[in-house]
Amino acid sequence: MDTLELIRTGAVITILILSLAIHEAAHAFVANLCGDPTAKEQGRLTLNPIVHIDPVMTLIVPLFLWMSTGFLFGGAKPVPVSPHRLRHPLRDMSLVAIAGPLSNILLAILLTVLFKASIHWGNYEPSALMPTVLYWGVIANVFLAVFNMVPIPPLDGSRVMAYLLPSGLRASYMRLESFGLMIVIFVFFVLPGSREFLGGASEAVWNFVWALTGGNW
Repeated sequence: MDTLELIRTGAVITILILSLAIHEAAHAFVANLCGDPTAKEQGRLTLNPIVHIDPVMTLIVPLFLWMSTGFLFGGAKPVPVSPHRLRHPLRDMSLVAIAGPLSNILLAILLTVLFKASIHWGNYEPSALMPTVLYWGVIANVFLAVFNMVPIPPLDGSRVMAYLLPSGLRASYMRLESFGLMIVIFVFFVLPGSREFLGGASEAVWNFVWALTGGNW
């Protein structure tokens, strides 16, 4: 790996770490608004990425994936939420959950604007260091938003699904959380077409962000 590639890799992973920190802080912020200060009491209502870092999922896994496959993905230490402290536990858990992916969409919009501005006004080539880093930052945030909204417990989408499900199905559905990691692995590494679906959904969100920021400048 040459020096330029090393700088690019470090910059992209830095954006990913900051994005994960904002994602978790968004969970904590909405939980606090809804009456649960648990995350705030534990120092997680902050944009400081250090307190949100999980050594394996935030550092080792993204670096390994990026260097070996060019694919960027990672995770942060989950924010603690105490449902019984929320004013409306079922509804508020869904709001807390959706706050994380929504923060990634907002970041994707911001980074897309910066990407376009760097080319349109900064006269950078699309393949230059800055636009490339910004582009991968957009991709990472779009994928984080889409992946986390998959309704498999304990992903964020499952909290929204739990709110929408009839009460008779809710408890059985949430018990799947005990097997969540195995289900995620099965769905995305064994089940045919699942990764293509995830890629298609990510592309649709990316196209939405691109159009929302004015299309081609």
